Amino acid sequence: MAREVYAVIVAGGSGTRMGGDVPKQFLPLGDVPILQRTAEGFLDAWPEAHIIIVLPERHIDMWRSLCIQHAVAFPQTIVRGGMTRFHSVKNALEKVPDGAIVSIHDGVRPLASAGMIRGMIDKMLSPLGPDCLIPAVPVTDTLRSIAPDVPAPDRSSLVAVQTPQMFKSEVLKKAYGQPYDTSFTDDASVAERAGFKVEIAPGEKYNIKITTPDDLRLAHLLLK
Repeated sequence: MAREVYAVIVAGGSGTRMGGDVPKQFLPLGDVPILQRTAEGFLDAWPEAHIIIVLPERHIDMWRSLCIQHAVAFPQTIVRGGMTRFHSVKNALEKVPDGAIVSIHDGVRPLASAGMIRGMIDKMLSPLGPDCLIPAVPVTDTLRSIAPDVPAPDRSSLVAVQTPQMFKSEVLKKAYGQPYDTSFTDDASVAERAGFKVEIAPGEKYNIKITTPDDLRLAHLLLK
Protein backbone atom coordinates (compact mmCIF):
# COMPACT_ATOMS: atom_id res chain seq x y z
CA MET A 1 0.00 0.00 0.00
CA ALA A 2 1.35 3.42 -0.96
CA ARG A 3 2.22 5.80 1.82
CA GLU A 4 -0.21 8.65 2.46
CA VAL A 5 1.13 12.20 2.37
CA TYR A 6 0.90 14.60 5.30
CA ALA A 7 1.82 18.25 4.81
CA VAL A 8 2.81 20.01 8.02
CA ILE A 9 2.72 23.75 7.36
CA VAL A 10 4.52 25.67 10.07
CA ALA A 11 3.22 29.21 10.49
CA GLY A 12 4.65 30.57 13.72
CA GLY A 13 5.90 33.94 12.48
CA SER A 14 4.97 37.43 13.60
CA GLY A 15 4.71 40.71 11.72
CA THR A 16 7.82 42.23 13.31
CA ARG A 17 10.03 42.49 10.23
CA MET A 18 7.03 43.47 8.14
CA GLY A 19 6.59 46.53 10.32
CA GLY A 20 2.98 45.79 11.25
CA ASP A 21 0.77 44.05 13.78
CA VAL A 22 -0.60 41.35 11.45
CA PRO A 23 1.39 38.08 11.48
CA LYS A 24 3.12 37.76 8.13
CA GLN A 25 1.44 34.44 7.26
CA PHE A 26 -1.93 36.21 7.35
CA LEU A 27 -0.99 39.11 5.08
CA PRO A 28 -2.76 39.10 1.71
CA LEU A 29 -0.99 37.85 -1.38
CA GLY A 30 -3.24 38.46 -4.31
CA ASP A 31 -6.70 38.07 -2.84
CA VAL A 32 -6.02 35.47 -0.12
CA PRO A 33 -3.78 35.18 2.96
CA ILE A 34 -0.25 33.89 2.35
CA LEU A 35 -0.87 30.83 4.52
CA GLN A 36 -3.96 29.87 2.53
CA ARG A 37 -2.04 30.20 -0.74
CA THR A 38 0.76 28.01 0.65
CA ALA A 39 -1.62 25.23 1.70
CA GLU A 40 -3.66 25.35 -1.48
CA GLY A 41 -0.46 25.31 -3.53
CA PHE A 42 0.52 22.04 -1.86
CA LEU A 43 -2.93 20.61 -2.56
CA ASP A 44 -2.64 21.64 -6.20
CA ALA A 45 0.36 19.32 -6.36
CA TRP A 46 -1.10 16.50 -4.25
CA PRO A 47 -4.88 16.80 -3.71
CA GLU A 48 -5.00 13.79 -1.37
CA ALA A 49 -2.54 15.31 1.10
CA HIS A 50 -3.58 15.68 4.74
CA ILE A 51 -2.97 19.30 5.77
CA ILE A 52 -1.74 20.12 9.28
CA ILE A 53 -1.42 23.82 10.15
CA VAL A 54 0.82 24.71 13.10
CA LEU A 55 0.13 28.09 14.71
CA PRO A 56 0.89 29.91 17.95
CA GLU A 57 -2.11 29.55 20.24
CA ARG A 58 -2.77 33.31 20.14
CA HIS A 59 -3.16 33.21 16.34
CA ILE A 60 -5.52 30.23 16.02
CA ASP A 61 -8.75 32.22 16.33
CA MET A 62 -7.50 34.77 13.79
CA TRP A 63 -6.77 31.99 11.31
CA ARG A 64 -10.21 30.45 11.85
CA SER A 65 -11.82 33.81 11.16
CA LEU A 66 -9.78 34.19 7.98
CA CYS A 67 -10.83 30.71 6.87
CA ILE A 68 -14.47 31.75 7.16
CA GLN A 69 -13.85 35.11 5.47
CA HIS A 70 -12.03 33.54 2.51
CA ALA A 71 -14.16 30.39 2.28
CA VAL A 72 -11.27 28.01 2.91
CA ALA A 73 -12.65 24.66 1.85
CA PHE A 74 -9.83 22.16 2.40
CA PRO A 75 -9.90 19.89 5.47
CA GLN A 76 -7.18 20.72 7.95
CA THR A 77 -5.91 19.85 11.41
CA ILE A 78 -4.79 22.81 13.49
CA VAL A 79 -1.97 22.19 15.97
CA ARG A 80 -0.73 24.53 18.68
CA GLY A 81 2.92 25.49 18.22
CA GLY A 82 5.66 25.21 20.81
CA MET A 83 8.42 27.43 22.17
CA THR A 84 10.59 26.91 19.08
CA ARG A 85 10.12 25.61 15.55
CA PHE A 86 11.55 22.28 16.74
CA HIS A 87 8.86 21.96 19.38
CA SER A 88 6.15 23.08 16.94
CA VAL A 89 7.07 20.36 14.44
CA LYS A 90 7.31 17.81 17.24
CA ASN A 91 3.73 18.68 18.29
CA ALA A 92 2.52 18.26 14.70
CA LEU A 93 4.19 14.85 14.33
CA GLU A 94 1.82 13.52 16.99
CA LYS A 95 -0.89 13.79 14.31
CA VAL A 96 1.12 11.87 11.69
CA PRO A 97 1.07 8.05 11.58
CA ASP A 98 4.04 5.81 10.86
CA GLY A 99 4.20 4.54 7.30
CA ALA A 100 3.45 7.95 5.76
CA ILE A 101 5.39 10.62 3.90
CA VAL A 102 5.53 13.81 5.94
CA SER A 103 6.40 17.12 4.33
CA ILE A 104 7.42 20.07 6.51
CA HIS A 105 6.78 23.37 4.76
CA ASP A 106 7.16 27.02 5.75
CA GLY A 107 3.79 28.75 5.89
CA VAL A 108 5.32 31.78 4.17
CA ARG A 109 6.68 29.96 1.10
CA PRO A 110 3.58 30.25 -1.09
CA LEU A 111 5.31 30.09 -4.49
CA ALA A 112 6.68 26.54 -4.46
CA SER A 113 5.48 25.07 -7.75
CA ALA A 114 3.20 22.07 -8.00
CA GLY A 115 5.75 20.45 -10.29
CA MET A 116 8.53 20.64 -7.71
CA ILE A 117 6.32 19.34 -4.90
CA ARG A 118 4.90 16.53 -7.03
CA GLY A 119 8.35 15.50 -8.23
CA MET A 120 9.65 15.28 -4.67
CA ILE A 121 6.67 13.21 -3.51
CA ASP A 122 7.03 10.87 -6.49
CA LYS A 123 10.67 10.31 -5.57
CA MET A 124 9.80 9.68 -1.91
CA LEU A 125 7.16 7.13 -2.96
CA SER A 126 9.44 5.27 -5.36
CA PRO A 127 10.55 1.74 -4.31
CA LEU A 128 14.06 2.95 -3.50
CA GLY A 129 12.97 6.36 -2.28
CA PRO A 130 15.15 8.21 0.24
CA ASP A 131 14.47 8.59 3.94
CA CYS A 132 14.86 12.37 3.66
CA LEU A 133 14.65 14.71 0.66
CA ILE A 134 15.10 18.48 0.67
CA PRO A 135 15.06 21.10 -2.11
CA ALA A 136 18.04 23.39 -2.55
CA VAL A 137 19.44 25.87 -5.07
CA PRO A 138 23.08 26.69 -5.85
CA VAL A 139 24.62 29.68 -4.10
CA THR A 140 25.51 32.31 -6.69
CA ASP A 141 26.76 35.16 -4.49
CA THR A 142 30.28 35.33 -3.17
CA LEU A 143 30.21 34.56 0.54
CA ARG A 144 32.60 35.97 3.11
CA SER A 145 32.90 35.47 6.85
CA ILE A 146 32.92 38.55 9.08
CA ALA A 147 34.83 36.57 11.73
CA PRO A 148 38.54 37.39 11.76
CA ASP A 149 40.90 34.90 10.10
CA VAL A 150 38.07 32.74 8.74
CA PRO A 151 38.56 32.12 5.00
CA ALA A 152 35.71 32.71 2.56
CA PRO A 153 33.84 29.47 1.83
CA ASP A 154 33.88 27.92 -1.64
CA ARG A 155 30.44 28.69 -3.02
CA SER A 156 30.68 25.82 -5.54
CA SER A 157 30.23 23.40 -2.64
CA LEU A 158 27.29 25.28 -1.07
CA VAL A 159 23.54 25.29 -1.63
CA ALA A 160 20.69 27.33 -0.16
CA VAL A 161 18.13 25.03 1.45
CA GLN A 162 14.37 25.52 1.03
CA THR A 163 11.15 23.79 2.00
CA PRO A 164 9.12 21.60 1.70
CA GLN A 165 11.42 19.04 3.29
CA MET A 166 10.12 15.48 3.01
CA PHE A 167 10.70 12.42 5.19
CA LYS A 168 9.43 8.96 5.87
CA SER A 169 7.32 9.71 8.92
CA GLU A 170 8.84 7.03 11.14
CA VAL A 171 12.30 8.44 10.35
CA LEU A 172 11.40 12.01 11.27
CA LYS A 173 9.51 10.98 14.40
CA LYS A 174 12.55 9.04 15.56
CA ALA A 175 14.78 12.05 14.83
CA TYR A 176 12.50 14.33 16.81
CA GLY A 177 12.86 12.03 19.80
CA GLN A 178 16.25 13.67 20.36
CA PRO A 179 16.63 16.48 22.89
CA TYR A 180 16.37 19.97 21.44
CA ASP A 181 19.63 21.61 20.38
CA THR A 182 20.10 25.21 19.24
CA SER A 183 22.13 23.92 16.27
CA PHE A 184 18.94 22.49 14.71
CA THR A 185 18.30 25.00 11.93
CA ASP A 186 15.77 22.95 9.97
CA ASP A 187 14.22 19.48 9.91
CA ALA A 188 17.04 18.06 7.80
CA SER A 189 19.57 19.02 10.46
CA VAL A 190 17.49 17.15 13.04
CA ALA A 191 17.39 14.05 10.82
CA GLU A 192 21.13 14.20 10.10
CA ARG A 193 21.94 14.43 13.80
CA ALA A 194 19.99 11.20 14.26
CA GLY A 195 22.15 9.51 11.64
CA PHE A 196 19.85 9.62 8.61
CA LYS A 197 21.11 10.50 5.13
CA VAL A 198 19.54 13.56 3.51
CA GLU A 199 19.25 13.70 -0.27
CA ILE A 200 18.96 16.96 -2.21
CA ALA A 201 16.44 17.69 -4.97
CA PRO A 202 16.50 20.73 -7.26
CA GLY A 203 14.85 23.71 -5.61
CA GLU A 204 13.44 26.78 -7.33
CA LYS A 205 14.78 30.31 -7.54
CA TYR A 206 11.41 31.86 -6.79
CA ASN A 207 10.45 29.53 -3.95
CA ILE A 208 11.11 32.46 -1.64
CA LYS A 209 10.37 32.78 2.05
CA ILE A 210 8.38 35.95 2.69
CA THR A 211 9.86 37.67 5.73
CA THR A 212 10.26 41.34 4.73
CA PRO A 213 8.21 43.93 2.81
CA ASP A 214 10.57 43.54 -0.15
CA ASP A 215 9.87 39.79 -0.23
CA LEU A 216 6.14 40.49 -0.27
CA ARG A 217 6.47 42.99 -3.10
CA LEU A 218 8.49 40.47 -5.11
CA ALA A 219 5.89 37.76 -4.49
CA HIS A 220 3.12 40.07 -5.79
CA LEU A 221 5.17 40.73 -8.93
CA LEU A 222 5.82 37.03 -9.48
CA LEU A 223 2.10 36.25 -9.20
CA LYS A 224 1.38 38.81 -11.90
